[in-house]
Formats: sequence, structure tokens, C-alpha cells
Amino acid sequence: MKPTIVRNIERPEAAAVKLLGELGVATVHEAQGRRGLMKPYLRPIYAAAKASGPAVTVLCHPGDNLMIHAAVEVCRPGDVMVVAVVAESTDGMFGELLATSLRAHGVAGLVIDAGTRDVEDITAMNFPVWSRAISAQGTVKETAGSVNVDVVCAGAIVHPGDVIVGDADGVVVVPRAHAAQIAALGEQRRAKEERSRERLRSGELGLDMYGLRAKLAALGVEYVG
Repeated sequence: MKPTIVRNIERPEAAAVKLLGELGVATVHEAQGRRGLMKPYLRPIYAAAKASGPAVTVLCHPGDNLMIHAAVEVCRPGDVMVVAVVAESTDGMFGELLATSLRAHGVAGLVIDAGTRDVEDITAMNFPVWSRAISAQGTVKETAGSVNVDVVCAGAIVHPGDVIVGDADGVVVVPRAHAAQIAALGEQRRAKEERSRERLRSGELGLDMYGLRAKLAALGVEYVG
């Protein structure tokens, strides 16, 4: 594929993005049929990291962050930058200076399937980052890549403009065209979980609430003693 920078992409409705972020990764993942979850090796660099926004995608070469710099120019406030690499890498391709640049342009967070450096400084900025590794290994700016093309990041397909939701549970991708629908389903799920939570608080057993006694019997489980 010829190196390409796509300046303009379609983004979902802001209200759907906001609601998906409030619902969180676990609820959104369940609401869309347990799809879209990035691999669990992607972890937030600090526990309270949380972000949601349309994806600006970046395809880089290992150990080379040239295209991250190029992508900043096409970001809009509220976007989440998603960085994939053409081969596995743990090099520290993102650091405090890039975080400063992204913050200045209103970017809501970054997901990178490689390494992050300057973690203490980025944490002090409260700039949300999910990364494959923490590494001080330096990088170069030499090899062309692409911005706003379809990528695979940590095992999940990400199209430019898809909604990215990240929190302590990881990162999930919601297709742009389905963002409003998944947000509505997630809200329904949240309400259902609150009703279940109240029943469990009252002392009701999950065995009874979820009808699991019949399943145990069907599986041949016997009570003794």
C-alpha cells in the first residue's frame, strides 16, 4: 500500500461517543455481542486513565514514530489516536513531548500497540495512554507509513472514525455506523445490571436470580452432605 495521509474522515455523533465513554469498556463490549475488544496486553499507563472518541488511525514501522507526528495535524479535539505497527514492537515510540503536542490539539487519548516512555511525565499530565509496553528504547523518524487507513491494533480491526473506548479494563472498538445503536443497548444493559445489583445486595443468590439450579441439575451436579 502506498503511504497515505487521509485528512478528512467521518466521525460519529458526539452524544453516542460520550455515552459509550460513560458506559465503559466492559459494558460496551457486552452490548455489542462481545466483539471489538483489543488484546489484554494493552494496559493503561496509569490506573485512572479513561477516554472515548473517534479513531484517528496511524500505521507505523517498528521503532519509528514519524507518522505519529504526521497524524497530529489531522486530529480534531476529542479524537483518540490509534497507533498500529507493521511488525511487533515494544520500542518507546510515544513520549512526553508527543503527549504535549496531542494535548495541545485536544486529542482525548492514545492507544499504541508498541511502547510508551516518559510515563511519569505523561501521568502527571493526566493524558490517557494504553500501550503494549513501557520502554525507554529510543526511536527514529525515517520511514513512511499511513494515517487514517484501516489498521489492526492489538488484534482488533479499527476503521478511521470508529469509536474507541478505554479505561482500566482495556480498550474496545465500536464501528462508527453502529455507535448510536450500541450506546442505546449499553444503556439498557447498565439499567439491567443495576436491577441485578440491587437483588444481589439484598442477599438473593445468583443461582436463583439467573436460574442456574436447573443448569446444575442438567449437568448432573449432585448435592451431598
